[in-house]
Parts: sequence; C-alpha cells; structure tokens
Amino acid sequence: MAVKQLTSIEELNNFVGQPGKHLLFKHSTTCPISAKAHEEFQSYVAENEASAAIVHVIEDRPVSNQIAEDFSIKHESPQIFLIEDGEVKWNTSHWKITKDAIKEAIGA
Repeated sequence: MAVKQLTSIEELNNFVGQPGKHLLFKHSTTCPISAKAHEEFQSYVAENEASAAIVHVIEDRPVSNQIAEDFSIKHESPQIFLIEDGEVKWNTSHWKITKDAIKEAIGA
C-alpha cells in the first residue's frame, strides 16, 4: 500500500476522517534524524499493509501546523501519529520512531 502525501488541509481532513487505524508521519526533508525515522516508517508500511500518510513539514507547513492545532500536540519533526477513528491514540518523535515501536503501538 502506497504512502499518501498530504499537501492540503482538505486531504488531511479526509485522511483523518476515515474509520479505522492510520499512521500519519511528519517528515523534514532536510533532517538526518527524520531521514532515519522515514526509513523505519516506510519499512513498517511496506511489510504491514498499513493505511499511512506523510506530510513534508517544510514544503507543506500549513498542513503540518494544522495537525498540531487539531490534536493539541506540540509540533516536532520527525513525528508520527497513530490515528484511530479521528483521534490520536499514540504519538512519538525523533529517535523513538522505529518499526518495532510502530508495530507495538498498532498492536500488530
């Protein structure tokens, strides 16, 4: 399953509004920590048919800011969220973003 890149608030709202569990990853294309977290995220998604989306925080700052506002969670980058039925059930950032941490959060 391909990771969808969200570039508008409308796309974000549509993604978050879907029923079920979804992963949302905030990625900085200029940060080496984010690059490593992105590898872990992509590796998990590739192996687990997960519904997943990515927001590039520099290129699509309004979308990134909306996530922080909607969920009242301070912006960090890289950052990952597990959203279930429109609510954040889990989130973490930086070096804590690993394939194993995602697997544990989803319960798969």
